[in-house]
Amino acid sequence: MVEKVPMTAEGHAAMSDEVKHRKSVERPRIIKAIEEARAHGDLSENAEYHAAKEAQGWNEARVSELEDMISRAEIIDVSKLGGDTVKFGATVTVVDEDTDKEAVYRIVGDFEADVKSGKLSISSPIARALIGKSAGDSVEVMTPGGGKSYEILKIAFK
Repeated sequence: MVEKVPMTAEGHAAMSDEVKHRKSVERPRIIKAIEEARAHGDLSENAEYHAAKEAQGWNEARVSELEDMISRAEIIDVSKLGGDTVKFGATVTVVDEDTDKEAVYRIVGDFEADVKSGKLSISSPIARALIGKSAGDSVEVMTPGGGKSYEILKIAFK
């Protein structure tokens, strides 16, 4: 049985866009770089050729990885979700109980995660601690920097 990969519609669209970009822009650019490097002659000592071939390998591997995830995607329409507990797709406002610093996180699929933009992987320690909790609840999270305590202020599905 094929393991499904949960993701939001935005995450699915971003992956599809990346595949299109890699196939229509990056692939032709790399092929051109390989052709130009071949024109320089002896391939055994041609650094440009080897760099272009390596870039081609990385690009094709990324395309394969993305296409695999897209084919196994289970797109979850967050706008149809609701409730008063944290689950996949929720946008959660929390406050660090030690520093009183607020943060807003959205629980997304593993491959969509981007902490800098507030998107937490469903399998991250903070997301796992938040899942199933309600506004007003406090959660303890073990992070690489030590234990953290957060209070959930608000849960939204948008």
